[in-house]
Amino acid sequence: MGIPPRNSATTVPILCFLACILSSIRAAPGRISSVTEREIEANRRHIPRYGSSNPTMSSSVASTNGLISQFFEWFGDLGIFCWQVLRAAVTPPFEFRELLLQLDEIGSKSLPLVALAGAATGVVLSMEARYSLTRFGAKSLLPAAIVFSVIHETGPIITGLVVSGRVGAGIGAELASMKVTEQIDAIEASAVNPYRLLAATRILACILMLPLLTLAADACGLVMGWFAQALVEPLSLHQFINSGFKGADFNDFLPPTFKTAIFGLIIGLIACFQGMRTQGGAAGVGRAATSSVVLSSLFVILADVVLVKVILIFFP
Repeated sequence: MGIPPRNSATTVPILCFLACILSSIRAAPGRISSVTEREIEANRRHIPRYGSSNPTMSSSVASTNGLISQFFEWFGDLGIFCWQVLRAAVTPPFEFRELLLQLDEIGSKSLPLVALAGAATGVVLSMEARYSLTRFGAKSLLPAAIVFSVIHETGPIITGLVVSGRVGAGIGAELASMKVTEQIDAIEASAVNPYRLLAATRILACILMLPLLTLAADACGLVMGWFAQALVEPLSLHQFINSGFKGADFNDFLPPTFKTAIFGLIIGLIACFQGMRTQGGAAGVGRAATSSVVLSSLFVILADVVLVKVILIFFP
């Protein structure tokens, strides 16, 4: 039998099919390797390596570091500001006219509010102390309790907080508005030191007026405390004063009063500092006023804790 003749119509498609298979086999390793590399890279992006930090933890650590750096930066800027104000305050020419204006603005215009706060405190102390002392059979000590409470602590701290609310917000907003409207730059361009004209006068006025305002708050508190006591039980003001100040001396009166000068330094310094570093237009003015009140009140309370301990050590 002979070999059957080849059919060319069937042989050509078979050869083309085999050639396509061979070419795909040759190219498959490259494609498989490239696909494998892409999958590995994708998995590497989505699956953190061993020892790598969590993104949420990294952001929280970064924000904490930012807050700490801002905290120390704020105190550093405050120290530089203190030095500039001190240097400007002791070098002539001195701004006596501006100082008198600030004494009136801070002292006279704060007097009604301070007197009202002191009077309200005296009434509350009289009612609460009378109720407490009566329970323990020590009603005769009521005048002394009111006097020592008002003079030692209540009068100074109430005065500091009231003045920090009114004066701190006023100074902060005033200097902030001058800063954002470039009035401070204009003053400096006129060869006038803004630290001497704006900051030193306000800080010195706060230092001088806080003890005087404290005396007013103490007087109103004692008078209204006596008045609240006299409404319940007849007692003359002379008897109330004699009984309240029995055994008291200047060590009970002067140190608590003059510690408010430190409160005035804190209020004026922080309010001027926050106002003169303002940025951001009207919103910045609002932030400066708010931060002046909050920070000055906070530092007044912290300073009171330290000063009470110092007074107890040196004036037992």
